[in-house]
Amino acid sequence: MTQTSNTGKKSLELAQLALFTALILLLAFIPGIGYIPLGVTRATIIHVPVIIGSIVLGPKMGAVLGGVFGITSLINNTIAPTATSFVFTPFYEVAGIGGNFWSLVICLVPRILVGVVPYFVFKGLMKLLNKLKGKETVSLIIAGVLGSMTNTVLVMSMIYIFFGKSYAAASGITYEALLGVIMGVVGINGVLEAITAAILTCVISKVLFQIAKRHRA
Repeated sequence: MTQTSNTGKKSLELAQLALFTALILLLAFIPGIGYIPLGVTRATIIHVPVIIGSIVLGPKMGAVLGGVFGITSLINNTIAPTATSFVFTPFYEVAGIGGNFWSLVICLVPRILVGVVPYFVFKGLMKLLNKLKGKETVSLIIAGVLGSMTNTVLVMSMIYIFFGKSYAAASGITYEALLGVIMGVVGINGVLEAITAAILTCVISKVLFQIAKRHRA
């Protein structure tokens, strides 16, 4: 690969990084689009550009996008909180229940991993399914699903571990019922988010692959 083509590739990647970042910010701060209120919690589609960015741009830039996603979550839960926003921000307190260091961990770490996991899933499956027709489509769909579930499963698991009793109290349920509620969120919200992520990841990533291929030609 020549120096000119290397420069062109880097320019394209930086342009795509800027585009994904702008999309994350738009989804995050236009009410009701990126974060969809569902009672005491929120569903999200902001992980989708993070997943796609991970696959198309690689895990380093994917992690940056995941970090942007996490920061938007921190800001939204601080300035427009729900009853359980303390699990995502140390700067919010309700009825004497507040966030702490673990709020930042929950807010940032799973989202950063959303920008890392899909890349390795996609690359690993492309190698594993080397002789399978349609391997790219299958790999993109699975990467989208696992990227989305990385966010849902890690966030809800860490909420249960670090804020279980406080989260139950803020949600108006008993601690004994909390595990069932969390499993319901993972099983319903998580599955719907994963299906959405799988479809969009497959369609948009294929388009971006074609653009990158034409750019290299």
